[in-house]
Amino acid sequence: MSEECVYIARSKAIAARALAGEMMVMNSSDSTFYTLNEVASIIFQAADGTTPLHRIVQERICEQFDIDPAEAQADAERFVSELSARGVLIISSEPVVSELQ
Repeated sequence: MSEECVYIARSKAIAARALAGEMMVMNSSDSTFYTLNEVASIIFQAADGTTPLHRIVQERICEQFDIDPAEAQADAERFVSELSARGVLIISSEPVVSELQ
């Protein structure tokens, strides 16, 4: 995933709420419930479809946490891939238009 510019957006098939620094996310298509930790919540909330994942990692994760940028990027890519496979996030090589969200 890291060779190309990756954009992420939240799916329309989810409901989410922030609670005590974590996100509670439910996929309405299969009623699966997820609790996202602080770092995952930052990525999820920044998934606007127009900000590349590498910028989210650099500007939000690396600036806030003491973590190696390459490690942070790899972790973010795994997280995004997992939630994409579950229908929570949309991954695209181009900015995601609002109709898909």
